[in-house]
Amino acid sequence: MALYEHVFLARQDMSAQQVDALVEQYKGVIEANGGKVGRIENWGLKSLTYRINKNRKAHYALMDIEAPGAAIHEMERQMRINEDVLRYMTVSVEAHEEGPSAMMQKRDRDDRPRRDGDRPDRGDRGDRAPRESFGDRPRRPREDRA
Repeated sequence: MALYEHVFLARQDMSAQQVDALVEQYKGVIEANGGKVGRIENWGLKSLTYRINKNRKAHYALMDIEAPGAAIHEMERQMRINEDVLRYMTVSVEAHEEGPSAMMQKRDRDDRPRRDGDRPDRGDRGDRAPRESFGDRPRRPREDRA
């Protein structure tokens, strides 16, 4: 049997329990068609980059699946019918990841770039020449328009 990672987005107005029920429903479809579901991760409610069917946020869920292709096709067919599922994507993988996925791993504060400290040193800006000396010709005096 082939290995798959499957991620789907559910509507923002669903509760976490309803999303878990959706996951269990699709897990049942996979198991009924001869496959098995390994790790299941609920990534929670996250903002979308752009609106999808008037939704600005969505519940994300990940499933690691070991199943024949027919089981995946049946699950995707049922997802296309369901109005609560906004988007889904199934990817074939060589092996499932061990441990939490990248979305669930807590990033250490030291790994994140700091807002002020990662820029190159710009030196002291107080020693600049006055603005009039820049360019190749002198500036004309401004005429007051009244």
